[in-house]
Amino acid sequence: MKTKTLKKDKVNIITLGCSKNMVDSEVLSGQLNANGINVLHENKKLDHNIVVVNTCGFIDKAKEESINTILEQVDLKERGKLDKVYVTGCLSERYRQDLQKEIPGVDAWFGTMELPLMLKQFNADHKKELIGERLLSTPKHYAYLKISEGCNRTCSFCAIPLMRGGHVSKTIEEIVAEAKHLVKMGVKEIMLIAQELTYYGLDIYKKRALPDLLKYLSDVEGLHWIRLHYTYPSKFPLEILDVMRERDNICNYLDMPLQHISDNMLTAMKRQLTKNDIYELVAAIRDRVPGICLRSTLIAGFPGETRDDVEELKQFLQDVRLDRVGIFTYSHEENTSAYELADTLSVEEKEARAQEIMEVQQEISFEKNQEKIGKEFKVLIDKKEAGRYLGRTEFDSVEVDNEVIIQSASTLPIGDFVNVLITKAYDYDLEGEVL
Repeated sequence: MKTKTLKKDKVNIITLGCSKNMVDSEVLSGQLNANGINVLHENKKLDHNIVVVNTCGFIDKAKEESINTILEQVDLKERGKLDKVYVTGCLSERYRQDLQKEIPGVDAWFGTMELPLMLKQFNADHKKELIGERLLSTPKHYAYLKISEGCNRTCSFCAIPLMRGGHVSKTIEEIVAEAKHLVKMGVKEIMLIAQELTYYGLDIYKKRALPDLLKYLSDVEGLHWIRLHYTYPSKFPLEILDVMRERDNICNYLDMPLQHISDNMLTAMKRQLTKNDIYELVAAIRDRVPGICLRSTLIAGFPGETRDDVEELKQFLQDVRLDRVGIFTYSHEENTSAYELADTLSVEEKEARAQEIMEVQQEISFEKNQEKIGKEFKVLIDKKEAGRYLGRTEFDSVEVDNEVIIQSASTLPIGDFVNVLITKAYDYDLEGEVL
């Protein structure tokens, strides 16, 4: 009979990078908790003795943050503040051999798919029956739900397939079971995430099954909002939009990374569609779901990007007036096909181009927000900060989009929905009064 030897241990999980990493950390914490091990996310009290750093290896800035975090934890260990430092996630998956040599103070390194192996370090069993039973690091009223792992795309700039492998879908039954469990925990909003949502189901159902999944999820009692993140534009299954239009609890919100608009850049990025395809797709989406909020991400400074390409991208934003836009500067990643291209633009020039593009979007965002003044919206209260409440409409996702700032003399419970009249609008935020 196995005896528990780690009851006195307290494990702190530090998560870097995207929401997909956050879900991985939550799953790890759920497994540790089920094995009777005390585990926390981002423990501020610093009364833990073991740290797991879940790293990001997506772009240069993320890699730098991950390495600095690892070094900080190793330094704490060397000063006797910690017993063990473990590292997992994308950076560890991609650069494990190099990192082992450079940072010998780490006790063990794990890849993105080595959860059972990591649990052995804690004398913990991998409990496969724990579908959806994870310790949330988000407020209890919303959660991210990962529907697949990996990616089969070959975008020239992206190292994700190197770190996460090929696309593997979860079954509809497994995802629905996880959603039901999250609702029992108090979750009212789930954000569907994957490297690419629209590829969902092709591997196990031999068709793009996201529309079917959405129907099943929208039938889950108590699930108020379902939000779609990371939908790939090439071969976009428009049937998703029909389900979105028919089901009240699927947010009229779509996150669709476009990356660029010029055919020159789209070809170099291996995006598998043209400028005209994108214009037509945006029009089709808005035609099927009037009033939908479209969010996208773009890349500035890709190898070979000309001033004409930048101007084309700015014109595209003015033409289609996307609701939300985020922008990255190009990061030259080893073992991607774009790594063979000459990365001639300076960091300063890339950032200047990104700023130039965002200034166009900032004006569009301000104008769109001004149009909301005097209108009523259903708002989910996320938190109270500096004496005021912060919430979101169905058109806004967590951290990346607008917040609604609410002054209220009466208490607004966190996680409740309220009707709000918008009274002021800024570039990226709104102010309102509870009705």
